[in-house]
Amino acid sequence: MYPSLFIHTVMLSASFAANAFGQSDISDPTTRAEFALSALQIFYNAGTGLWSTTGWWNSANALTIVANLAKVDGNQQLQSLASRLFANTLVQAPPQNPQPGVEGNHNKKREDLNDTLVIFNSTGAGSGYNKIMDNNDEVVTVYPEGWNKPTGAYIDVMQLPIYKTGEKAKIATADVNDWIDGFYDDDLWWALGWIAAYDVTQDKEYLTLAESIFAAVATTWGTNCGNGGIYWSWQKSYVNAIANELFLSTAAHLANRADDKASYVAWAKKEINWFTASGMINSRGTINDGLTSNCKNNNMTTWSYNQGVILGGLVELNRASPDDSYLALAAKIAKAAIAELSDDSGILHDKCEPSCGADGTQFKGIFVRNLQLLHEAAPDDAYVKFIQTNANSVWMNNRDDGNMLSIDWAGPFINPANASTHSSAMEALIAAITVK
Repeated sequence: MYPSLFIHTVMLSASFAANAFGQSDISDPTTRAEFALSALQIFYNAGTGLWSTTGWWNSANALTIVANLAKVDGNQQLQSLASRLFANTLVQAPPQNPQPGVEGNHNKKREDLNDTLVIFNSTGAGSGYNKIMDNNDEVVTVYPEGWNKPTGAYIDVMQLPIYKTGEKAKIATADVNDWIDGFYDDDLWWALGWIAAYDVTQDKEYLTLAESIFAAVATTWGTNCGNGGIYWSWQKSYVNAIANELFLSTAAHLANRADDKASYVAWAKKEINWFTASGMINSRGTINDGLTSNCKNNNMTTWSYNQGVILGGLVELNRASPDDSYLALAAKIAKAAIAELSDDSGILHDKCEPSCGADGTQFKGIFVRNLQLLHEAAPDDAYVKFIQTNANSVWMNNRDDGNMLSIDWAGPFINPANASTHSSAMEALIAAITVK
């Protein structure tokens, strides 16, 4: 890894950095998050547009995290960094797509919600990229040999021409096929990432790309479970919670930003109606991983991210088409998840800890990100307490001398941290800014 000059010269003024490093601890939520971003950017390879030590979909989440901090932090240097990072990733990341072209003809558009157009695997040219469930119900992503291992020197973000002082970040024209890989959760993580980039920059290119990704996934609507919902992937072997929650959230986010609001509202409503009838929400109010082959709740692990993504989707749908039932359902799921997944001290955990793989390490931050959205829409002291408790524990108990953040938010720090553990824990720090 190359220690990026960003730490001192992009986001923080010299005097601010000197004062902050001189303190034994930092209590201000914004300052904590800024220093965490400095550490996160050590992992960012401007040559690939991704964060090293983590995966393709994880980098989409890291991009979203940078955008979310830029939205709540008034630091103009940070916002400038974010806009340039988005532009760079848009150009540099597509060659890292682990399985481009596994499906074809994505640009066909479904004309209405009753259309039966379904396009799967027109090429059949799988790359070896795959996702499987291990014996502990944890997702394990398998990448093609040599994936994201570019030759040559690590490229620091400050060395790119796009980062010249005073030069506005240039936005490249995006091709939707660069961002889809046959796993619909991956596709929609990137769609949400580009929506977050649009929120910061107001550059329509990002919103258009997100719409195109959503349109490609929407052509796959209709599973063997009531002819509704979407499968996890082009293989059509599993109907799971995360892909469908992301479909809901992306549609609802687009409803509040894109021109064709009515169409996106209709998609979001169609998804939430199917999802709530599917049985994936259990009697405790939490969400299991997915459905069996005969369309019953599989009673697999209630991962934290499955409790989180739906919250943001319901908040955005309620914003686009107000209905008291949406926020009521979100509150029920959020409080059930906090009760089920927190330890006696109120710290969030997933069952794979402390040995989570590269996927499970990302999950908890996604829950907190979406809980933050729910709190903004329907404030609740319970959410404030949860967010502050977890953020304080991350900073005080789960951080090394270089401000790297690890897997167990309760502590102690487990070496080594990576871009996934760090970015996930950083989400608690960002959420704490909004509730201070």
